Amino acid sequence: MNNKDILRQGGQELGLDIDDRMIDRFTKYKNLLIEWNKKINLTGITDEREIMIKHFLDSLACMLTGVVRNDSKIIDVGTGAGFPGIPLKVFNENLNLTLLDSLNKRIKYLETVCNELELSQVEFLHGRAEDYGRDEEYREKYDIAVARAVAELAVLCEYCLPFVKVNGYFIALKGPKAQEEIENAKKALNILGGEIVDILNVNLPYSDSGHNLVIIKKIKSTPSKYPRKAGMPTKKPLI
Repeated sequence: MNNKDILRQGGQELGLDIDDRMIDRFTKYKNLLIEWNKKINLTGITDEREIMIKHFLDSLACMLTGVVRNDSKIIDVGTGAGFPGIPLKVFNENLNLTLLDSLNKRIKYLETVCNELELSQVEFLHGRAEDYGRDEEYREKYDIAVARAVAELAVLCEYCLPFVKVNGYFIALKGPKAQEEIENAKKALNILGGEIVDILNVNLPYSDSGHNLVIIKKIKSTPSKYPRKAGMPTKKPLI
């Protein structure tokens, strides 16, 4: 099965219609990822088939949450190589996307990708979530925050929930230890104004790996003291 069929049929298994234009963009995205990964550290996954499954289809699983609307304003916190934000934008061009990353080299790469894929309405932020989360221009301005970062959920909540409007959502893409992380995040959720409304277990097509989408609704404003200054959420998590 070639890469295009993996995307098309894998999308069908997830209930998503991935058309030829999207597949062309994903192919170009894959090539750019492999090319740039030789210069800067973007991903440990370099096999083309694995990129299609574990990066692209994995990211698109966010669409299964039912909370991503056609015109949602989304921030991808700690986006890295652009996951899950750019695949979501490829799937739905109407999304208003912000990509936040702390490494300027990755921002340059992300700008190149979006330019090559001809994606508009994308903003690029170079800096830390703790700083932008306190900035009135970005604080509680987004319908949805997404993160596929490796940090514990309690830490991610402090990074992401300050960006989300009341009644908006934070979607965390987590691995097999999601339930344990959820238990440890109860205090953080209570403090930061979040409430878990669903946990979706997704089995990735053509893969024996699955993941969990933790869907958190913002039910009240985040207190002004959060996020704490850079580094503190990781050093002293709210657990």
